[in-house]
Amino acid sequence: MKSSDKNKSSILFLGKLPPPYIGPTIATEIILKSKIKDDFKLIHLDMSDHRELSTLARIDFMNFYYAFKQYVNLIYYLIKYKIDLVYIPFGQSTISCYRDGIFILISKIFRKKVLTHLRGSNLLVWFDSAGKMTKWVFRFIYRKIDGQIVLGENLKHLYLPFIAENKIFVVHNGGNFKIPIVNNKNERISILFLGNLFESKGVLDTLLSAAFLKDYNDKFTLRFSGYLKDFFVKKSFGEFKNENPDLNIEVLEPTSGDEKMRLFAESDIFVFPSYNEGHPWVVIEAMSAGLPVITTDTGAITESVIDNVNGYIINKGSPNEIAEKIRFLIDYPDIRIKMGEESRRLYKENFTEDIMINKLSDVFNIILSQ
Repeated sequence: MKSSDKNKSSILFLGKLPPPYIGPTIATEIILKSKIKDDFKLIHLDMSDHRELSTLARIDFMNFYYAFKQYVNLIYYLIKYKIDLVYIPFGQSTISCYRDGIFILISKIFRKKVLTHLRGSNLLVWFDSAGKMTKWVFRFIYRKIDGQIVLGENLKHLYLPFIAENKIFVVHNGGNFKIPIVNNKNERISILFLGNLFESKGVLDTLLSAAFLKDYNDKFTLRFSGYLKDFFVKKSFGEFKNENPDLNIEVLEPTSGDEKMRLFAESDIFVFPSYNEGHPWVVIEAMSAGLPVITTDTGAITESVIDNVNGYIINKGSPNEIAEKIRFLIDYPDIRIKMGEESRRLYKENFTEDIMINKLSDVFNIILSQ
C-alpha cells in the first residue's frame, strides 16, 4: 500500500548510475526505479562518474574535484530536506576509507542515521594491509554508523571486528531480467563468459580451458563479452588465438540491456571463475536465464550457485577443472538442462527484484525505528 509523501521517511540515497555497468551502478539504477519509492521518500544524491573504469580509486585532480563537489551537495541536501536516514555505499580501499568516511562524518554532524553498504568481499584483505593511521580512522568512522549491509551471510564476518553483529544486515543482489525466447539455438553448445575482461575475473582461466577441449572443438563455441582493455589480457588473447587458430572462440563487444539478455538466452553454459567478488550480478542474470554456472567460491557466490545442483564450484586458477565440467555438461545434456532449471528456480525463489527490495526496506525500517 502506498503511503503519502507526508508520512514517508526521507532517505538520502548516495549512489552512482551507469555507465560503467558495474555492481554498484547497476544496484543504484534498480533500487531507484523500484517500488521502494512507495514506502520511502527517496532523494538521490547522484555520485556518477562516467569516466573509464581505470579512474576508479585513483589519486588524481578530477577524483578530488568530484569528491569535494559531492561533499558540498551532501551538506546542501541535508539542509534543504528533512532527511531521516543517509544511505552510503562504502568502498574497500584507503581512498574509499577517507572519501566515504567524510560522508559519514558530515551526516553524523547533522545528527542523521547512517546506513552503509559494501558491494565486495575484499575488506579485510585491504584493512590488514592498511597503515596504522588508516586503521584508526576506519575504526573511528565505524563507531558512528547505525547499520551495515553486506551481500551475503558469508560476508558478515568482514565487519565483526568493527561493529556489533546486530548492526550487520544481509541483502542479496536481485533483479527482474527479461530473457527472450530463442527458438533457433546453434547446434554447437554455446559457452559464455560475460563481464569486464580482467585477469581477476578468471577470464584467462576460461580462455585456457579451451586448450583442454580440442577434441570437442566441433561441439562448442566459447564466447567472451566485455571490455577488453587490459594490455596483458589483450596480449594473452592474441597469442592464444594465434597458437590455437582452429578453436571456436569469439570475442564480442560489451553488451547491456536487451542485447545482453539475448546473449544469455542464446547460451547453454555460463562460466565465471572469478578470484574476488561480492555477489556478482552477472551470476544472478545467468541464473535467471536458466543456465548452469561454473564458478568459484568467493564472496557470497555459493549462496546462489550450489555445487552439483545448479552448477559447479571449482578451484580458482584451474582451467583444467573448467574444461572438465564443460566436457561433462556437453556429454550429459539432461544434467545440463536440469541444472539450468535449478538455476531458474533458485533465482525466482531468492534473487528477484521484489525480494531484494523487500529486504532493503526491512533494513531501512529497522534503522529508522532505533
